[in-house]
Amino acid sequence: MEFNDPADARQIFRCDLTWLTSSWTCIYGSGCAGVIEGRPDDGCCTLGAHFSEKKDERRTLKFAKELTPATWQLHGTNRLVETDEEGARKTRVVDGACVFLNRSGFAGGEGCALHGLALRKGLHPLETKPDVCWQLPIRRTFERVTRTDTSEVLVVSIGEYDRRGWGPGGHDLAWYCSGNTEAHVGREPVFRSNAPELTALMGEQGYAELARLCEQRLATRGRRGRDLVAPHPADPTG
Repeated sequence: MEFNDPADARQIFRCDLTWLTSSWTCIYGSGCAGVIEGRPDDGCCTLGAHFSEKKDERRTLKFAKELTPATWQLHGTNRLVETDEEGARKTRVVDGACVFLNRSGFAGGEGCALHGLALRKGLHPLETKPDVCWQLPIRRTFERVTRTDTSEVLVVSIGEYDRRGWGPGGHDLAWYCSGNTEAHVGREPVFRSNAPELTALMGEQGYAELARLCEQRLATRGRRGRDLVAPHPADPTG
């Protein structure tokens, strides 16, 4: 579904309603098999998190300073950032997983230390974690399009960050949640359960219009000849 951004006439949203009305939900700690075979407790934190920009890195490291030995298993690690083979900056991988991942059995709580910090402070995790971490498995891409009248518009696509989003190595992941039925057990569709993330990606007005369209399409589901959204293949009803 495409619609004009209510807040910016020069921008169009292209949204994958099949994904956004699916029943996916994060099942970390409740059946997540992890992206690397033999490391289920890592979830999708095995590879570390690439920063989207310098501002993202600065924000993440600022909140890292608030972590303590009681809340972060690898507290005191000197180097928190590294570069990949292409020179892109990312969180450092230590002993096979992200430096901010509290391993299984840690008394201060398993999982992302920055996620835990947000919950303790009464914040949403999107405020403390690297952008890629809170966005997954939602994907936002940009495309500058020149129309036949020579006017330009920015097309912002909002959809599923599936295996292909990880690049050539995506198909080598041992398990990945967005395409697995085990993770499509949410009580609410993605556009509702991930409303804060989508609002951050689209703006309040853009999200409000998306939610209206999703609700409209859900109302047609199950009606013979009127089902306007194909169910996600991994949904139990898909």
